[in-house]
Amino acid sequence: MPTLRVIDALSEIPASQWDTLHDGTHPFVSHAFLHGLEAHGCLRPDWGWTPRHVTLWEGGTLVAAAPNYVKRNSHGEFVFDHAWAHAYAQHGMDYFPKLLCAVPYSPVTGPRLLARDPASRQFLLEALAATAAADGASSVHVNFHREGEDDAFDEAWLRRIDVQYHWRNTAGWTAFDDFLAAMDHKHRKNIRQERRKVAEAGVRFRVVHGDEASKGDIAAMHGFYLQTFAEYGNSPALTLAFLQHLARTTPRNLVLVFAEHGGQQIAGALCLRGGDTLYGRYWGSHATLPGLHFETCYYQGIEYCLREGLRAFEPGAQGEHKIARGFLPTLVRSRHWIAHPGFREALRAWCGDESESVRRYAGLLTARSPFRKP
Repeated sequence: MPTLRVIDALSEIPASQWDTLHDGTHPFVSHAFLHGLEAHGCLRPDWGWTPRHVTLWEGGTLVAAAPNYVKRNSHGEFVFDHAWAHAYAQHGMDYFPKLLCAVPYSPVTGPRLLARDPASRQFLLEALAATAAADGASSVHVNFHREGEDDAFDEAWLRRIDVQYHWRNTAGWTAFDDFLAAMDHKHRKNIRQERRKVAEAGVRFRVVHGDEASKGDIAAMHGFYLQTFAEYGNSPALTLAFLQHLARTTPRNLVLVFAEHGGQQIAGALCLRGGDTLYGRYWGSHATLPGLHFETCYYQGIEYCLREGLRAFEPGAQGEHKIARGFLPTLVRSRHWIAHPGFREALRAWCGDESESVRRYAGLLTARSPFRKP
């Protein structure tokens, strides 16, 4: 049996040990990304995030790990459980604290149970539940795990699904016109019109990686990010120091899209690049122009994937408007361990009903595909 150690700061684990537990194709579970959040002021207990990483060791060797956090709210998770917290409160019980195995602020599917073999993965799930019991937590939640990790969970872990919108190069397209040619006339025409409006307004685009970006580029992107959060009245979590850290430590994973007009940067989109996937994360703009959002956040990302030979583009959670632009409904997953037996069984039925509803919804959305029928 490996030895369980619960780690309160990722700085206690060498990056070389942590990063041997994943294949390096998913930037969000890298030591650089997760440690950067902790080291550069993006995670704070008063925001509901306290690192509590569950790790398994054989001697001095790390054999399994789960990025894990004590949560005292549900902010920044994107798997919504407010109804669960309300039900606990109605019965005079505390839903918080809970444990969350996930990547903070990132509704992105990827590995969550980092382990060298299936046996270590099983031990890791047992360790997560044991840690919750020892900490007096109500539950453990594993958000946006890969489909391939499903087999590790037993029936004690409740299953939930949701819908996101992803672009996939299923036909071997090499140019944007090839992608458009696969669409029906209406949607192809609409996309061309949107792109034409941006071009005719005199907007030009520049795409740079972290090692190609200047200090001014990084600062400008952070400014766009701050503006978007201010417009929606939300608190921004990512700091300028964190973006600078990503540009320094994972330079080819950081992809910045800038819209420029009259020599000025007027909009930007921040993306991360994985092994075969581009992940769109944040955008902001100082200008209001028809089509600017779609071009900056979607079409430039698709162009990048086609140019770089990437298979997929995940532009973020939610947004049915993405379907008309080639991003099709895709199911995403989460698992949930509930300590209280009564609540566990009640929520099992709730999750079953929700899953049926989500699958029906996904089916209706799929029927709205903009691509020509075979």
